[in-house]
Amino acid sequence: MLPSIFGESLFDDWMGFPFRSLESDVDHKLYGKNAARVMKTDLKEHDEGYELSVDLPGFKKDQIELQLQNGYLTISATKGVEADGKDKKGKIVHQERYTGSMTRSFYIGENVSEEDVKAKFEDGVLTLDFPKEKPMSLPEKKTIQIQ
Repeated sequence: MLPSIFGESLFDDWMGFPFRSLESDVDHKLYGKNAARVMKTDLKEHDEGYELSVDLPGFKKDQIELQLQNGYLTISATKGVEADGKDKKGKIVHQERYTGSMTRSFYIGENVSEEDVKAKFEDGVLTLDFPKEKPMSLPEKKTIQIQ
């Protein structure tokens, strides 16, 4: 068995010993082996706007919420996991519940409305397309004639 040295803690798999803390163990149960990489984000610029890609592995579409307020786009994801063990007679031998949430906010501009933001969720990746913020037009310069 080789330790994972690329992207994971070196000691996660070392000799089979669990070196994770309780908190990271809960994250591991909630979000899987890739818990440390949840909500990794890429932003691409195009001629007309931007494409924001957010990794949300293990989440379903109904566990993700998007809000746009005062120019800030907030992405929230909430997930809960229930694990229970039962013997052959149906008695609960072990039962645990985990819940967790995460949030990221991005300033996309005060002139961008919710109708301008297009969202899709596919294969654990949330992709948002939105236009570049339109610059506010300055008032026209007018000349006043002195009489």
